[in-house]
Amino acid sequence: MNSEANARRIAMVESCFGTSGQPLNEQGRVLVGEGVLTKMCRKKPKPRQFFLFNDILVYGNIVLNKKKYNKQHLIPLEEVQLSSLEDDGQFRNGWLIKTPTKSFAVYAATATEKSEWMAHINKCVSDLLRKSGKKAAENHAAVWVPDSDTNICMHCKKSQFTLINRRHHCRKCGKVVCGPCSSKKVILQHQSSKPLRVCLSCHDEISSAQTQPNDSSGNLSNNLKKPAHDNGGDDDDDDDDDDEEEEEGLKDRTNDSSGDDDSDEDTDDPSIQTHPSATEYLPTPFDVP
Repeated sequence: MNSEANARRIAMVESCFGTSGQPLNEQGRVLVGEGVLTKMCRKKPKPRQFFLFNDILVYGNIVLNKKKYNKQHLIPLEEVQLSSLEDDGQFRNGWLIKTPTKSFAVYAATATEKSEWMAHINKCVSDLLRKSGKKAAENHAAVWVPDSDTNICMHCKKSQFTLINRRHHCRKCGKVVCGPCSSKKVILQHQSSKPLRVCLSCHDEISSAQTQPNDSSGNLSNNLKKPAHDNGGDDDDDDDDDDEEEEEGLKDRTNDSSGDDDSDEDTDDPSIQTHPSATEYLPTPFDVP
């Protein structure tokens, strides 16, 4: 693709996100391909528009198909590692997108699309790492277990979730846990500079590893924080699958006050289905004119 055509395509992507998105037209940036993938969100799978550039992966909510998107997310490809998922019932043609700050599953409409997406992303990642001389990221955030996978706490195996007894996610292992079993917080350096909710098992594991061996008092590292009083909502907003404060590239977003992109509020184009194989209407994502 010539530079003029590439610039036009990137400008079109920018215009689809409008003022809610960040500028994308940078020197040397190339739009490699685009398409709809089904992202496994906290509450249910949802269609998201993805754009693969040679240095970043961008995705957002579909407000009006091919015309308007919001809640833009930018992921630097240097941090990305992919893992293929085996087909499981209705969830087919999937893979994990893993980064130090966030990891999640996506599904394509066909095995061919999955193969193309993974091959192009991996090539972009390897090209970037080769040019920069950097090493691939070794630590990745846990993939969150979907809410629907369990009705009881995955730590104590007793507490049943209700409208009052809410679900929480451990930021270290990704399991769904109750409030009492996730009352402690730690700083997970690769994810955030703020203390994050973790389950008791992960807290014990981290505290054991970070206890200073020469400290007879057994004091923990500053990365460990005292238990937070769970008042039913201290960080429940962070329990959504897309923590905009913790995700790369979202801190400068200006005109999007609608919250995370996995809320139950239906702002998506109703013509786009939420089934994991709901991209059959699309052309091949990497058929770039």
